[in-house]
Amino acid sequence: MRTSRSRPLRRAISLLSALALLPFLALAAPEPATAATAQFRGMNWAVTGDNFSTGPLVIDGLNSSDGYAAVQATANAVFDDMQSTLGINTVRLPINTHTVGTTWWSSYRGVIDAATARGWKVILAYWEDGAASGGRITNLTAFHAMWSTVVSQYGSNGLVYLEPMNEPHGYTSAEWRSLAADWLARHSSVPDGRVLVGGTGFGQDLRDLCADSRFASTLFSFHHYAFFSGSNTYDGWRSHVATRLGSCAARAVVTEFGAPMDSGLDYGDAASGDNFVRHVRAVTQVMRDNAMGGTYWPALGGKPGTIGYDWYSMYARTGNGTNVDLTVRSASGANRLRWAWGDAVDPDTGNGAGSSTVRIVNRASAKCVDVVSGSTANGAEIIQYTCGAATNQRWRLTDRGNGYVNVVAVHSGKCLDVSGASTADGAAVIQYTCGSGTNQQWQLRPVGGSSQLVARHSGRCLDLPGFSTANGTRLTQYSCNGGTNQLWSTS
Repeated sequence: MRTSRSRPLRRAISLLSALALLPFLALAAPEPATAATAQFRGMNWAVTGDNFSTGPLVIDGLNSSDGYAAVQATANAVFDDMQSTLGINTVRLPINTHTVGTTWWSSYRGVIDAATARGWKVILAYWEDGAASGGRITNLTAFHAMWSTVVSQYGSNGLVYLEPMNEPHGYTSAEWRSLAADWLARHSSVPDGRVLVGGTGFGQDLRDLCADSRFASTLFSFHHYAFFSGSNTYDGWRSHVATRLGSCAARAVVTEFGAPMDSGLDYGDAASGDNFVRHVRAVTQVMRDNAMGGTYWPALGGKPGTIGYDWYSMYARTGNGTNVDLTVRSASGANRLRWAWGDAVDPDTGNGAGSSTVRIVNRASAKCVDVVSGSTANGAEIIQYTCGAATNQRWRLTDRGNGYVNVVAVHSGKCLDVSGASTADGAAVIQYTCGSGTNQQWQLRPVGGSSQLVARHSGRCLDLPGFSTANGTRLTQYSCNGGTNQLWSTS
């Protein structure tokens, strides 16, 4: 944490501190002598709703009314948490012609300056806006005027990297390469080594660019998502990524890749049949093999869908301004990202303590927390039942920071949830798609060799009504009272 401002102690030592990600400084492997772009350990900070906009780009957590100082302070709070949780040293930020040179630009520069002041790299990438359509630049005058402003202000800053266009999918390969070469000629004061030229299409193919001598000294921006190519095996994904990098992996930064981080998927599971898990494991392995850097999509912002946030987002954000707090949504996803960057971590670490899962046993009845009938549906009741080997009685404890965890059902990937975020005694406890709600965050509070499970939003305990010993008894939340029907152990 930076010491220039007073902030509450965020990551107190607790019973579950072993679940927390260890600090980057403690585990980082020495950078290989042959490292190419591995120095880029980054995140995309995006607009909520995505960066394609015909207005100024106000990224998640900022307000269009913020001045430079407020923007810079918020950025420092965000960067503090990114750095302390994952050792981030790079941020990729969107720009467009409606942002650069405007009143908002005067404030937005606070994010760039906050990053470079701490020695971070910044990648400024142009997103399609009113000067572009269908993946093509339709107003070259506005486009180059924007870049001229950026170059005049940051061209001499060795920490700022420029990405002429995010995804040039409207161009043929030859057209895009000609436009990119023209950009280099027009803005030649920027060293080629600080320019990331995007791959053809949606940024997912570098082969033609790599073979073009006009880009012999540049870096490359590479994108890869599972939805680009449907379903594949782990080996198939690995081959697919490596093929499209061509012979230029040494100069490539994976500026976008991502997968769901809110659904309990275990990216540490080498045997997983899930397509997202296979894809993320393959991309991160290729990055590791080639000492490639990357900026995960997204840290914050992105497409909120119907759940209010981008399900790919690495962080859940609470608070605003200097009181903003970020918590990692998926321990295993974050671990794979650190593995990609070369950290000395176990690539197969899961979402709990290692890849382990636990049963949660009530002290009064000696029966297990169970998802009724092994249901995978949202809203399925949480009951007690005689302990057995079924996966609907096994749970992963995923650290959310500040001493709280998500309790994730192994069979469904869904979270233990207080229905409707109720604060009332007797409210039902169910399973539901994991999100950022505090009604899905629990504290294990030690009591005489067992623990109470305390809901963060209500301060009430997971409760076995009436000390029942009957199978099928529905669990609720209730005011904590120390009764053995509120005491739980893991096995």
